[in-house]
Amino acid sequence: MRSLEQRLSRRVGWVLASLSLSYLSLPGFAETSQTNDAAAGESVPIERMQQVYEEVKTPFKYGIVIRGETNQLVDCPSIFRQRDQWYMVYIGSTKNVGYETFLARSADLLHWEKIGKILSFRTNGWDRWQLSGGIALCDPTWGGTSELQTYDGKYWMSYIGGALQGYETDPLAIGLAWTKTPTEAREWTSLAENPVLSRTQPDVREFESLTLYKSQIIWDKARTLGHSFVMFYNGKCKTGERIGMAVSDDMIHWQRFGKDPVVANGDEKKHGISGDPQIVKMGDLWVMFYFGAFWQPGTFDTFACSTDLVHWTKWTGPHLVEPSEPWDKGLAHKPWVIKHDGVVYHFYCAGGDQGHVIALATSKEFPH
Repeated sequence: MRSLEQRLSRRVGWVLASLSLSYLSLPGFAETSQTNDAAAGESVPIERMQQVYEEVKTPFKYGIVIRGETNQLVDCPSIFRQRDQWYMVYIGSTKNVGYETFLARSADLLHWEKIGKILSFRTNGWDRWQLSGGIALCDPTWGGTSELQTYDGKYWMSYIGGALQGYETDPLAIGLAWTKTPTEAREWTSLAENPVLSRTQPDVREFESLTLYKSQIIWDKARTLGHSFVMFYNGKCKTGERIGMAVSDDMIHWQRFGKDPVVANGDEKKHGISGDPQIVKMGDLWVMFYFGAFWQPGTFDTFACSTDLVHWTKWTGPHLVEPSEPWDKGLAHKPWVIKHDGVVYHFYCAGGDQGHVIALATSKEFPH
């Protein structure tokens, strides 16, 4: 039988949704950590890290906010706001055929109405059976508007694409799509016939040599790295998954930034997963929310901080979200975190006695 790490080759969630959720509680996942963060740059003091934790923690689990249709698994929320309404881009898969991307709407961030599909299976192409999208160029300001920004007159998303059916069947690559109607259930237009990042490109790095996964693109108008657009994404190699960067000045042509991942956890014995990064700007500090697995027991959400987008100090204190309820007893991971009207909302993917769903934890207790 293949190892647990192999069976959960990437986002741990969907395989366990149809198998045994108890696998993640097996003994033997001792904590290990790869201490490469902030080594070559300015480390964020522990006092500042503690302040960030106190600002973003969400001790109250509100519960499930999006369920799939019959036999459908839902995953990977990303949230934006337009014209006083909130919208969630999320992905769904039925019987492990592949990913498609959907849209939901809310007036209060608690109650959600499904609108429809925005990235659908193709008849051919490099992304025929896998189209797992997440919003790009959302206002990254912590406690800000959460609105999407337009570039070249378009709204953008990045997505995981692949030509093969199944659960995250390698190889997967990163593509881009755009629309002028992000609040409507209309098909987005893919950028080109080829992905913008893939494992076959000459500048591919070892940590992404097998496949590329979830990405988020921010518009850094200060051009901290000398480029306008910065993409964070996780890639997979034989020893786990790590988060790296790419940069662009036109949203079309991308180049990898640096030789190494910027966030990595685990070692040669305990293959860690660090994935699904979300970037926000908290004053003069960048904060990356991401999920972890295998280098500590189970699945969980955590964060790292940076002053320059390149060197990241990882939080080593309590997890932001971890399994605790019947409906997330096996899986609690893949964050999208926002602050609105003084309340922090932490959306995440949950797996338990209600199947594979999207759940919410908050900094304030709400009746359900």
